[in-house]
Amino acid sequence: MKHKIAACALLATTTLAPLSAFADTSKELVVKAITELFIDGDVAAIDRYWAEDYIQHNPMFPSGREVIKGLFGNTPPDFRYEMGMVIAEDDLVALHGRYSGFGPKPMIAVDIFRVEDGKIAEHWDILQEEVQDTVSGNPMFTPGE
Repeated sequence: MKHKIAACALLATTTLAPLSAFADTSKELVVKAITELFIDGDVAAIDRYWAEDYIQHNPMFPSGREVIKGLFGNTPPDFRYEMGMVIAEDDLVALHGRYSGFGPKPMIAVDIFRVEDGKIAEHWDILQEEVQDTVSGNPMFTPGE
């Protein structure tokens, strides 16, 4: 019985460790990509971090990394992105952030990215205009949370 328990424990650690490492790698890649593109304004980051056959689920944009190049190659001078929480599991990474300078009000977003073969392969997002006076009194976004 002791051998079965030890074997199960060994199997669990060898099976789960790579998944955790993969999530960490995916998280690091997405944070680096978003920082370089959205915060530093380095449009060349798109070629480094986004897959050529990038799949987009935002209903306002078609798929493909050329769309991102067009969008972020022409950002308004007052465009700003602030990153908050970052959550990663396996090949999925979620970022909670604030976009300003694209419209009259800042937008709070949850962006979800899927990483495949070391590149951002897919994206989903949920966007909402930021509300300053919330019923709870809690802000919708706190940078670096």
